[in-house]
Amino acid sequence: MKVSDYSLDELVDQAGSHDGFSLDIGPFVVNIRSREQRFLETLQVLYQHFPVAPPHSFIDFHLSVTRPSNHRRWVKSQVLFLIDGRVLFEPFPLDHATPLFEWGLNWCIATRAHQNLMLHSAVVEKNGKAMILPAFPGSGKSTLCAALAQRGWRFLSDEFGLIRPRDGQVIPIPRPTPLKNESIEVIREFAPEAVLGPSFPKTRKGTVAHLRAPEESVRWLREVATPAWIVFPQYQAGSEVQLTGVGKPYALFKLATNAFNYEVHGTAGFALVRDLVKSCDCYNLVYSNFDDVIARLDDLVLASHGI
Repeated sequence: MKVSDYSLDELVDQAGSHDGFSLDIGPFVVNIRSREQRFLETLQVLYQHFPVAPPHSFIDFHLSVTRPSNHRRWVKSQVLFLIDGRVLFEPFPLDHATPLFEWGLNWCIATRAHQNLMLHSAVVEKNGKAMILPAFPGSGKSTLCAALAQRGWRFLSDEFGLIRPRDGQVIPIPRPTPLKNESIEVIREFAPEAVLGPSFPKTRKGTVAHLRAPEESVRWLREVATPAWIVFPQYQAGSEVQLTGVGKPYALFKLATNAFNYEVHGTAGFALVRDLVKSCDCYNLVYSNFDDVIARLDDLVLASHGI
């Protein structure tokens, strides 16, 4: 079954039950308990194409999105994010339940899922080859990744480049992309057919709206990809596309500093990043226009196949 097979009433009933609602996002199964209808309605839209985990599945994260028991349940209502029944974050306004859930789930993955090397990067794929886009906040990686996903690239992740230690393959986790501020309208204009959830103003990152992953990307949820390119993107208003090759030592350093758990893996983490860099072509990318940069990256793929 998929999330879309549930009516909203059925989803609310299941998520509000003792067993909760178990969502399969690829490498993880997330059990969600909540009675907040607006939050679940948005979840249903954003995760429409994802599978529902069957009963008795192994659960990686038990999460609850619920109101506090004090007066803030009703007056200037707030919402809490609970992990295994524990509150680890400050409450959010009730109408910000969705960004709280998404950020909370990011925290769970980043702090607990150390079986894989986790790069802070977007990842897209074409012809079986993955392009890893590591970058710090403000670089435009999410917006670029969103644009590529609307132009024929398979979307693997916006936030986590999950590298499988045994073979260096990239594991997909195509959750919704959080677009921020100006990027929301940019993607709406670039891809009017794209599905975005509601806008949430006045978050800690400004206004946020989540872009649903293309159905085709979710359909290939289990299909890993072989890394072929590491591209460090930087949006620069008014610039021409500049795709410049960089040395392997430079790429190794930048990739390691854009990892969530490089140190946790110790020597094995260094070896993973080293081998990843050795197997990929590495570039710095400066861009401003989507059509131009997508054409340039498409050409890169064609060149790799000798076309």
